[in-house]
Amino acid sequence: MSDTSNKPKGPIGRFLALPTDSVPKTIFIAVSLCLFASMVVSAAAVSLRPLQEQNKLRDKQVNILQVAGQYTAGEDVTEAFEKFEPHVLELATGEFSDQFDAVSFDDRAAADDPELSRALTEDPAGIARQSNYVTVYLLRAENGDIDKVVLPLHGYGLWSTMYGFIALEANGNDIFGLQFYSQGETPGLGAEVDNPRWKALWRGKKLRDDDGVLQITVAKAPPAAGTDYYVDALAGATLTSNGVHNLVRFWMDETGYGPFLANLKAGEI
Repeated sequence: MSDTSNKPKGPIGRFLALPTDSVPKTIFIAVSLCLFASMVVSAAAVSLRPLQEQNKLRDKQVNILQVAGQYTAGEDVTEAFEKFEPHVLELATGEFSDQFDAVSFDDRAAADDPELSRALTEDPAGIARQSNYVTVYLLRAENGDIDKVVLPLHGYGLWSTMYGFIALEANGNDIFGLQFYSQGETPGLGAEVDNPRWKALWRGKKLRDDDGVLQITVAKAPPAAGTDYYVDALAGATLTSNGVHNLVRFWMDETGYGPFLANLKAGEI
C-alpha cells in the first residue's frame, strides 16, 4: 500500500490542514457568518414586507379616521374606513382625475417622479418637489352630501419633514382637525404637534376670511384678522411652529388645494 501522506495537497486540503485558530480560517468563518446572517435578514425582510405594508396602510387609515372624528378604539379599521371615498386630485385644476387608481396611488412616489411632479421655485413648506396629483378623501353624510374632506399635507419643521392630514368641513373653510402621523421633531418641544391638547386648538378655526383671503396663522399672538384664524404656537418650539404655519398655508393656498376648495365651495365636487 503506497504512502500518500507526503503527496501535495490541493487548496482545500491545505486550508483544512491549517490550525483552527489560524488567520485564514478565522477570516473564513467570520465572512461565512456575515453572509449567512445577511441572507437570514434579507429573507426575513422579504417575507415580512407584505405585513409591513399592511400595517402602514392600517396606520394611515387610522389617522384619517381620527382626524375626521370617525375613529373608535377596538373597531374594525378596514370596515370603518369604507365610509371614505378616495379620489386622486389634480392640484392645478382642482378636479378629480381618472388617470390613476385612487386605492393604490402613491403620493410620495409621485412627488419624486419628474413626470408627475414639479420642482418648486418658491418653497415655504421646504418640500423641494410637489406632486401634481394627490389622494384626497371624502366623507359623506347619510343623505349623500359631503360631510368632511380629508387632505394630506406635509412640510419641513425643525428636524424633519412632517406628514399629516387636515380635515375640513363641507364648506371647505372650517377646520375640523389636523394631525401628523410622521414627524421627527424634538421630544417635549416640537413633537408636541402630537399633543391632543394642541391638536384640539385647530377645531373650529377658519382658513379664509369673508373676502376669501387666506388668514390661518400659527403664531405667538393672534393676527389682525382675529382669533378665528389663529392657533397658538408651541411653547419653546418656534421653528416647528413656523414649519406648521408655512406648510398649512402652502397647501391651503393656490399652490395646493386652493382650486379644489374653490370648486368645493361652488358645489362642483
